[in-house]
Amino acid sequence: MKTDTIFYSLFQEFPSIFFELINQSPEQAASYQFTSREIKQLAFRLDGLFFPTHENAETPFYVVEVQFQPDTDLYYRIFAELFLYLRQDKPTYPWRVVVIYPSRRIEREQPLQFKELFSRVTRIYLDELGDEASASVGVNIVKLVIEREQTAPEQARRLIEQAQVQITDETTKQNLIDLIETIIVYKLPQKSREEIQAMLGLSDLRNTKVYQEAKQEGLIEGKQEGLVEGEQRGKLKAKLETIPRMMQLGASVEMIAEGLDLPLNVVQLATQSFSEDNIAAFIELLNHRRSLFSAQDLGELAELIKPLPDQIEALSDAIAQWCKQDAHSLQRQAWRDCLSGKVAATVEEWLAQNLETLETFELSVNKAILQQAISGENSN
Repeated sequence: MKTDTIFYSLFQEFPSIFFELINQSPEQAASYQFTSREIKQLAFRLDGLFFPTHENAETPFYVVEVQFQPDTDLYYRIFAELFLYLRQDKPTYPWRVVVIYPSRRIEREQPLQFKELFSRVTRIYLDELGDEASASVGVNIVKLVIEREQTAPEQARRLIEQAQVQITDETTKQNLIDLIETIIVYKLPQKSREEIQAMLGLSDLRNTKVYQEAKQEGLIEGKQEGLVEGEQRGKLKAKLETIPRMMQLGASVEMIAEGLDLPLNVVQLATQSFSEDNIAAFIELLNHRRSLFSAQDLGELAELIKPLPDQIEALSDAIAQWCKQDAHSLQRQAWRDCLSGKVAATVEEWLAQNLETLETFELSVNKAILQQAISGENSN
């Protein structure tokens, strides 16, 4: 299983789960942003980073690491990356490290060098999470990752029922159910997509109006197809269609490449192309469905975009983070509806090319065009 991708996607979409895992109030998630930070020296990257969104010198930032294989170098790498980051960025918050293991037997502690630092390290062993956490859908999804293959489908069905009852927001509910299904797909690669949907009781759910509306995004159907079945073209198409969703969940290009078993350079090119689609779709909304945005929305967007570099990926990520806020659910859904056709067209363009000779698509949107759309200069 590509556990890193699953965990980081889970924390990006549902950050409150992280704080439940470390026995903190889930409400703290509102004061943090989950992100990744590249460390220029030696090409290090902190893939999981919960960083405070407000000024408070007593509030820690958290470095998150998911480790499912024994690694004697893990703590050497974590602290090397951490202290290089401290030197470069000099954050005004104290640091904490959280490492998630399936069990204690995986850990390689290295107390000789790091014993004194472990007072600021929280280690979570998933097989030791108690039943008292059963009220949380998110924590139970985390536990599903290490559930035995024989019992995982039954546990997944219970989680889907729990999500249906406890989660009121339809988009959040669907994302959780999709994540549960993805975990089972990884666990049971010998099963077809149809078999897994029947096993989890998802066939009827897929026929509901809510799901059919979500399906129009063009990102749900075929999401797991490339993982379990189909010819080479179908597998590649499914993987490419999955990339935009993983981008929206905050996965880095390295995590996407690992999770989809694609070459890193291919994912780097793809994320640039899909980022352009994201911005183009949002500009289309600003120009042609401007009534979706209040004056306050437009002011927020102008201030959000102003300090950013003229880089497609940075602009796309900023728009995604803005749309993910609960107050912007209407704009988020309209954006995804508008995006679906563009993603489909981009995927077909990729499939028409040879992966070995792919070159970066010429970009047709940039920061200036986005700013013009926000200000209304281009609106019709």
